[in-house]
Amino acid sequence: MDLTLDPETIVDAQPVAAQPWDKAALVAYLQPRVSGVDASLQLTKIEGGQSNPSWILKCKNKSWVLRSKPAPASQLMPSAHAIEREFRILQALQHTSVPVPRVRVLCEDESILGVAFYVMDYVEGRIFRDATLPEVPTADRKAYFEAASNVLSLLHQVDWRRLGLSDFGRHEGYYTRLIKRWTQQYTAARVAPVDAMDKLAAWLPLNIPEGADSAHATAITHGDYRIENLMFHPTRPEVVAVLDWELCTLGHPLSDLAYSTLAWHMPSGILRGYCDQDSSRLGLPSEQEFIAHYAQAFQLDTARLRQEWPFYLAFNFFRLSAILEGIGQRERAGMASSSTAKEIAAMAQGVAKCGWAIAQGQAPRWDV
Repeated sequence: MDLTLDPETIVDAQPVAAQPWDKAALVAYLQPRVSGVDASLQLTKIEGGQSNPSWILKCKNKSWVLRSKPAPASQLMPSAHAIEREFRILQALQHTSVPVPRVRVLCEDESILGVAFYVMDYVEGRIFRDATLPEVPTADRKAYFEAASNVLSLLHQVDWRRLGLSDFGRHEGYYTRLIKRWTQQYTAARVAPVDAMDKLAAWLPLNIPEGADSAHATAITHGDYRIENLMFHPTRPEVVAVLDWELCTLGHPLSDLAYSTLAWHMPSGILRGYCDQDSSRLGLPSEQEFIAHYAQAFQLDTARLRQEWPFYLAFNFFRLSAILEGIGQRERAGMASSSTAKEIAAMAQGVAKCGWAIAQGQAPRWDV
């Protein structure tokens, strides 16, 4: 699910020759639409993403990033890989306080590359694949988490109606709708039933917090908000771009907040979590400190939030497990965007078990 724009993180970069694209057709399409594109265009695949493939485009001294749906388009699940929505939200947020890359063009004509794609500006900065931030001095790490929390609160305060996004998603019923959607996607992608997922699919609709499905609570939600999907300034704790908007919609802000805290509940061997490490020794904030920093912007009822928090966590583990099942399905079909897809997909069952444990008020166990 990651998008890496930092050239230092382009590991095992692959030339576009490995992709059945017509470079001449791409240049012909982009030249009249993106200033600076010419026949010298070079493409390099960005490794790491598990969903929409991403490529760096380079012409002389200019660079962009191309995001496409996985090929072939005929094998994609309905509503998945919605790069059209990515493009639209990035375009809408251009002139807000939320830092995003500038988008240049969206191509929905599949005759060009065989799949829909869009192009955005390349952004200079740092992406941290390890959320414990080993590249950052210990004393400075909390500041990076505070910057991440600040930008998330800015996103949730954006007036989506003023941006013309009233039709970007339904205004109510977020959890009811998403539980149904991810249940369907899990069912379509799984090889065999997962007991914890089936239990969560039954438990979650009965435990939606009061008011969480109302239109009053609606905000723009990123859907995959975490340290790894943020581009930071090269030298300071400042977010210069929020990346990977594929799962963005109108939803409930606490879903985003809970998702961004999942690493505090997963060990280092599961999607780079750190519940098995001493976060204080690492210079990281506690989950409670991260939530409290975010809550300051909204004057949240922290006592109520504490009581309802297990639902928000369980929902996000359920959703994450369904996403991992989808990655597994693409890997089996030979459509994976990353060489690590099989390894990542294998974590789906453990993630679901964690969600079910939290729903039952238990500490997650990762040894079963």
